[in-house]
Amino acid sequence: MGLRFTTRTSDSPWVDVVWTCTSEQVGEMTSVAAPRWGLVFWECDGRAHAGVTGPETATGSAPVPEGTSFVGIEFAIGTSLRDLPVASLVDGGVELADATRTSFRLCGSRRWERPAPDDAEALVARLVRDGAVVRDPIVGEVLRGGRPAVSDRTLERRFRAATGLTRGAVRQMERAREAAHLLAAGKAATDVVASLGYFDQPHLARALRRYVGRTATQLQDGGAGALALDLGSFS
Repeated sequence: MGLRFTTRTSDSPWVDVVWTCTSEQVGEMTSVAAPRWGLVFWECDGRAHAGVTGPETATGSAPVPEGTSFVGIEFAIGTSLRDLPVASLVDGGVELADATRTSFRLCGSRRWERPAPDDAEALVARLVRDGAVVRDPIVGEVLRGGRPAVSDRTLERRFRAATGLTRGAVRQMERAREAAHLLAAGKAATDVVASLGYFDQPHLARALRRYVGRTATQLQDGGAGALALDLGSFS
């Protein structure tokens, strides 16, 4: 029992993953630091809800209503909503008003059809065509390993404007999440330290505590309650 996830990667350059989750006999979860913004749709007590989630810079805890089902879209780093900059969403989010089981209204724009897990990309494509979702091409180039013809200062400013975070913060969050997946898959902490470039095990422990909210042992044995991370999806 707890949080039951399914997660899939996306072939859309605008989307990182699409996920679903249901809660069973769990009242609280540990949130995990995340560098991406997203759209999330959920149903609770017969009511439909929709929201925009922002990047989270540290772990925390959040209540989970019993029997709630979620569908989420995590957008690629460097994308953003035209009318709601990602920087304004860091460590927060916005619940969208007037959501129903079939549609939602995004930031005062026209109504959009609420997506099912299999057609999330179709919704995103419509948002892109409408200009509601945009992206900074320089950020995408950097993430692909390129070196744009701009100064480091300009690059950092553009990266922070597009993501609300520094490049260093994004790397630290991604590395901690990867470490959590490896530990949950049974890899020894010493091997994770070596493979991901942590200085030593205390360094890994601090990162897990700050960004995941679990120790290496808890991740390996599945202890400490519900975690807002699909540990079975890593490859």
